[in-house]
Order: sequence, then C-alpha cells, then structure tokens
Amino acid sequence: MNPYLWFATAALFFCLSGCFYHFFRLLEYGKPPDLSKPLGEIKPAVRYALTRAMDPRKKESAYLHLPTYTAGIVYHIGSFISMAVFILIWLRFVQFGPSRFFLSAFLFISALCGAGILIKRIVKKELRNLSNPDDYISNILVTCVHAITAVTLIRFSLFPVYFVTAGILLFYIPLGKIRHTVYFFAARYQLGVFYGRRGVWPPK
Repeated sequence: MNPYLWFATAALFFCLSGCFYHFFRLLEYGKPPDLSKPLGEIKPAVRYALTRAMDPRKKESAYLHLPTYTAGIVYHIGSFISMAVFILIWLRFVQFGPSRFFLSAFLFISALCGAGILIKRIVKKELRNLSNPDDYISNILVTCVHAITAVTLIRFSLFPVYFVTAGILLFYIPLGKIRHTVYFFAARYQLGVFYGRRGVWPPK
C-alpha cells in the first residue's frame, strides 16, 4: 500500500473513532429529568424538528439571507458527496463512468459556494467578529477537498494529493467544529423533546 493511502486509511479510522467517542459521550450524558407537566407528544415534535422546522421560511437567519442559505445547502451536499466518493475510491471502486463528470461539476460549484461563504465571513464585520480560527480552518479544508475531489474525478493521476488532502480533513473532523455532524442530530432531537413536551411543536 502506498504511503499516501496508509495516511488516508489511518485518518479515516481516527475520524470514525473520534466521531464514535463524541456519540458515546452524548449517550453517557443521558436524558436529564424534566419535572414539568407534559402538555404535548414528543415523537411528532421530534419528526417536526428534523423536517418542517428546518424550512428556511421558519428560520429568520435563513429567509433573510437566502443566497447564503442556498450556498450552504449546496456546500453541505457537496461535503456528503465528497465523503461518499472518498469511500468508493478508498475501496478501489473507481469506475464512476460518465457520472464522474456530473459529480465533478457539482463539486466545483460546491467549492465555489464554500469559497463564497469564506469570503463573506472575512469581509462582513459582524461575521468576522463572531469567527474564530476553527471557522476558517474548517471551511478551507472542506472547500479544498471539494475542489481536489472534483479535479481527481477527471484526472486520476492526482490520487496522492487527493488522499493526503482528504486525510488531513479526516484527522481534523473530530477535533474541530465539523464534529457537529454528530451533534446536529442530537441537538435537533433535544429541541423536539423540549418543545414537544411543552406542546409547542408541531404547531397547531
């Protein structure tokens, strides 16, 4: 096995181990007791929290900034595609056929979205004041992986650069803000439980 492939493999297992660590920490915290009188049902509220509550029309931070929100959606889709492509390439399933051109084009667009979000964070004083180094590092790493994955799908000779770049991102995921991939679902579940018990969600 080539050194760059060993590096990517080690990074993948480190990433999975770190994500499982965060997941089991969540389980260890358990469910804090709620002594309030239940006024609604939890299950419908949890479903609402993971579906209709995420409608941009229901989020002020989204509907007032629709271009950025849309870019963020494309950016996240590109991240999922990049990870799926990495797994397929890591498993040496590299015969993508004509679909690789479509995937490459989409990842170029998602990389541009990531670059645009980064520029906005730098240029806008409000966002810049709220940002820390982790925000910039996470964005740069993910955007670079999108771009290099897009190029590698066209030119397979770039595998060494691709695996090293993806490996760096995988090592960083459990350490930086990108670990929200684990905490996101727990946070939405907690919101559903909280507002469902109080009869607020789903709205009547």
